[in-house]
Amino acid sequence: MPQIMPIKDLKDTSYISEMCHKAEEPIYITKNGYGDMVVMSMELFESLQRKWNMYSDIELSEQQIKEEKTKDARKALSATREKYGL
Repeated sequence: MPQIMPIKDLKDTSYISEMCHKAEEPIYITKNGYGDMVVMSMELFESLQRKWNMYSDIELSEQQIKEEKTKDARKALSATREKYGL
């Protein structure tokens, strides 16, 4: 379940840091009852960033397949072997 806390609770930075490292999900910060920010540990952020990059690569690959910008793997491997004498 996501953790939600008001912005006034950010004053205790050590406590927030501890919460971020214990939680395996972002902590949502509200201001005047509305969503304002998200706080998370560096480890969680880097993990999410790797996932976002992977999803971006998959999306690009799917687009290339739709646009028929692909090559037959066996032909490409044969051409590479021939080019480099492997």
